[in-house]
Amino acid sequence: MTGSHGLIGSTLARELTGAGHTVIEVPRGTSRAPGSDASPAATDSTQTVGSVDQPDGGQTSPLFFDPDGGPSSLAGLEGVDAVIHLAGEPIGDHRWDARIRSRVYSSRVYGTRSLVTALSELAKPPKTVLVASASGLYGDRGAQELTEESSQGKGFLAKVVADWEAESVKAEAFGARVVLLRTGLVLDTKGGLLGRLLPLFRAGLGGRLATGSQYMSWITLGDEVRAIVHCLTTESMQGPVNLVAPNPVTNREFTRELAAVVHRPAVVSVPAFALEFVLGKEMARELALVSQNIAPRALESSGFTFESTSLSSALQALVDAKK
Repeated sequence: MTGSHGLIGSTLARELTGAGHTVIEVPRGTSRAPGSDASPAATDSTQTVGSVDQPDGGQTSPLFFDPDGGPSSLAGLEGVDAVIHLAGEPIGDHRWDARIRSRVYSSRVYGTRSLVTALSELAKPPKTVLVASASGLYGDRGAQELTEESSQGKGFLAKVVADWEAESVKAEAFGARVVLLRTGLVLDTKGGLLGRLLPLFRAGLGGRLATGSQYMSWITLGDEVRAIVHCLTTESMQGPVNLVAPNPVTNREFTRELAAVVHRPAVVSVPAFALEFVLGKEMARELALVSQNIAPRALESSGFTFESTSLSSALQALVDAKK
């Protein structure tokens, strides 16, 4: 698994380990220049490059994937059943300048290309490959219902996700069952959108964004993880899968429900021009103001059962668990 330290990845790793699976972390890394020490160097200070014991003599070999598209070292994954690729540069932590846009694109598209290429070179590549994707593929579509069959939308994120998925499906060439995890807004108090909004709403500073008419397709972290496990263990799951709850809401409805759960008023309204000024026009329109009314058709038709289908109940349970 790549991205095992993120909100979704860390929770998923615990779930799989608790169910008896062996989870091997594949950290980010990069090969040094020719002629130097052959061992890889970590690309950030928060992760170290892993190694895997070799059955022929107890030696170890480096295990890493290169998010910048350089050669990855995955020999230690020889014969594993599945690979889950969740790593990618965060899209909402910084204003989108040229450097951030490049990192967002490279870490997803070129990083996935490197990973899939290295997997294809294994004598026994994995039979199942799950790759994180995103609802950003659909772009801003108003109230139109979007399913896995819907077309690609417009904008930077739609382009990133389309190219990302194109690299992911290349794993089919070595016989893998590829699942594209098109995740929506993941709700949990420990991070993500809800983690950021909850302190504001508790302080009485919550409010709708612009008109509040934009649709938000959400899913709880618990259901997100359960859905990924379902995709991993259900052989019929293949191709794009929308990881969202069956009942999307507008931003106005989301604001009202969260305010009710924390028993605070939410009278503040942030106009679109203010969001564009703070975030930049492109980032504001593709993250804060985007409208996506997404249906989880593939999950529902495969027999998956959501634990949280009501936003009000989901928010109440999450907030209560944090107390």
